Amino acid sequence: MKITEIDYDAAKPIDSYGDGFFRVDNEVHRGPMLILPDAVLPWGGFGDTAAIIANAGKIDVLFVGTGREIAHLPADLRDTLEAAGVGAEPMATPSACRTYNVLLSEGRRIGAALLPV
Repeated sequence: MKITEIDYDAAKPIDSYGDGFFRVDNEVHRGPMLILPDAVLPWGGFGDTAAIIANAGKIDVLFVGTGREIAHLPADLRDTLEAAGVGAEPMATPSACRTYNVLLSEGRRIGAALLPV
């Protein structure tokens, strides 16, 4: 079996996560984060949609990491994202991090809004 190293080009992969932090592109960030292929921004949680909407033209799907366990997204968040043309996929934060990296490596137009575990 041939193992090929992933090349993210200039995109920012999630290297790791832990109790209250994310390591993205070799930098540690604390608290909830909005991670885009070209930016890492603080995120205020489900009610904070400004940065997501401002970047809606860059992403087709937003993975929403809901913490340790999967949870439903508030209806107003889902409606706001859909109105902006951004599909939202809620999942537990560990799953959101892994899925983001896989699709990022494929060059997909994705983002992740993550609550820490």
